[in-house]
Amino acid sequence: MPIHSLLEKHSFAPEEVAKLVLAFENTLAELGLTRREDPATLLVAKTIFEAAKEGERDPQRLRDLAVNALSK
Repeated sequence: MPIHSLLEKHSFAPEEVAKLVLAFENTLAELGLTRREDPATLLVAKTIFEAAKEGERDPQRLRDLAVNALSK
């Protein structure tokens, strides 16, 4: 899963990882992305990861940020 490979390189607590994975999965569902090898899937993971590095942890806000970023 693309998000796990990004998260391994950064220090997040287990409960934070769970929130980021939830945001990732919800974003994929919202965007209708089902193929994990789709380049858009990696873009979703990177978008969520970058927002998390800036301190965002709320799964719904992370999802909204990613959906908005990819809808432009």
